[in-house]
Amino acid sequence: MDYGFAEILTLLGSLGLFLYGMKEMSDALMKVAGDKMRSILATMTSNRMLAVFTGFLITTVIQSSSATTLMVVSFANASLLTLVESIGVIMGANIGTTVTAWLITILGFKVSMSAIALPLVGIGFLMLFSKNKQRKQWGRFIIGFAILFIGLQFLKDSVPDVSGNAKALAFLAKYTDLGFVSVLIFMLIGTILTVVIQSSSATMALTLVMCNEGWIPFDMAAAMVLGENIGTTITANLAALVANYHAKRTARAHLIFNLLGVIWMLILFIPFLTGIDWFITSNGGISPYVEATAIPVALSVFHTTFNIINTLVLVIFVPLIAKIVVKLVPEKIDPEKAIDQPMYLSESNAKYPQTGIAALLKESIRLFEKAVYKVIAHGINVHRGDIESSKGVKEIVDRQEVLEINIDELYYRKIKSIYNQIVQFATELQGNFELDSKQISLIRNILIANRHVVSIVKDMKDLHKNMSKYIASDNFHIKTKYNQFRKILIKVIREIQELKTSDSPEKNLKKLKKLRAKAERSDVLMDGSINKLVRDNLITNEMATSLMNDSANVTGMINSLIKFGELMYLKRDLIIEDEAATEEELEEAGILTAEEEA
Repeated sequence: MDYGFAEILTLLGSLGLFLYGMKEMSDALMKVAGDKMRSILATMTSNRMLAVFTGFLITTVIQSSSATTLMVVSFANASLLTLVESIGVIMGANIGTTVTAWLITILGFKVSMSAIALPLVGIGFLMLFSKNKQRKQWGRFIIGFAILFIGLQFLKDSVPDVSGNAKALAFLAKYTDLGFVSVLIFMLIGTILTVVIQSSSATMALTLVMCNEGWIPFDMAAAMVLGENIGTTITANLAALVANYHAKRTARAHLIFNLLGVIWMLILFIPFLTGIDWFITSNGGISPYVEATAIPVALSVFHTTFNIINTLVLVIFVPLIAKIVVKLVPEKIDPEKAIDQPMYLSESNAKYPQTGIAALLKESIRLFEKAVYKVIAHGINVHRGDIESSKGVKEIVDRQEVLEINIDELYYRKIKSIYNQIVQFATELQGNFELDSKQISLIRNILIANRHVVSIVKDMKDLHKNMSKYIASDNFHIKTKYNQFRKILIKVIREIQELKTSDSPEKNLKKLKKLRAKAERSDVLMDGSINKLVRDNLITNEMATSLMNDSANVTGMINSLIKFGELMYLKRDLIIEDEAATEEELEEAGILTAEEEA
């Protein structure tokens, strides 16, 4: 048997063609159904069995357990999935990946796809010229599907025929006739191949071809499948290396789940394979121990049965697995970056619309809480700790301490920088994905909220200088007015702080609306107090000018603060301005309509 370097390259090329076809199929399906699958992933994981079904459904549709697992890791990284939900989805993905093995077994070995593969490429190629984006992606899918089976045919043809070569069979026998050691050896081979190829489906295809050609017996092929189950976890663990502890825990859970399955299967390996053999023969099939061409079907039955039983057994222990990974991967808070450097606007979060929107939301809240909150507090000469304490508002404002803050420097060097990056990230997110109306509306609201943040800083810049000057003034009347500004701003900030964790946000919104109405009514021009102060010579003309401008600034700041709180902290679906929500419902919930914002 002459099998040289050129033949090895042909074998690798065949495998590459198979992998390319699978990637094209998976990528096209992700384009067609990916966003729907991601939406399902974000919403259909409320209990363990539903999470398992979700993982199975997504993997069956997009034909890639690795893509599902990476999606789960990304969602966990963005805190869109809990650890228990993530484990359930991964369990379902393990069952879903067995569908690919059946496709290869039935269409690759039982049906001759090579005859219709090229016509399928032709059909797909014509569909690529369609102006309809969906139809174009289906064309990509058909081409990928055809290339996959062309690659499989080349793979079968490029594997050397060892059936008539006693020496080659003797060489293989040295590794297949060592009892349980042989099982471990072939399991290790399956693991290494999957790690190298980065596709359990491709390794499965290679294993099926080797079985069909008589290279390895049924039991060794089953051992390779167990190895593939371990090797496929490496992809997720590699992706989690640069992610946060949530993603690392999800990846470790995937590894533990698959390892536990392999361990119990190794204990029951011989009787389990005997059971598969009995099932095949009792249903009129040929024993995989007798005929090599019968192994692919038997191996697919083994693969499916093992993954289903493994999931049904271990799904009960999901909370226990979660506890184990929590101990293995302790909570690690990411080191706080400088506020002018984004913490959440990462490349990994930009992979999917859901994770990207979550990143925008977190970054916007971080900008407010880490920078703008300081501007507001120090701008009115109050410590943030005092605002968050149980001290009375009067007690806080009675302190006349002037706090130093350079609002211009903070804005231009820090706030503006991160604000620009938020806008850029949002723009790229909308350009890279075909977003639905809800997603577009949510991104728009996040940007509106950020615009209010910038407005607050600009208003405070004008207010701070006069605030510092007049709260230390000997003039009782001007001092009282500026302390009133401080009081109402402190009350608004406190309500907004409560809003983000409140169980009944409607109550907080009502209080905020009352404060907004109070601020508007107490505007020095609206209530006429400025006229009385000037007419009675209680304040100077300079004071009067400052007071009129600052009163308007405070009203504007309160409006912007309340709008920011409504858009970013209100825990209701109406925040994304669902098309089903009426204008009255939005108004009742305190959410801005587009017209109001304009």
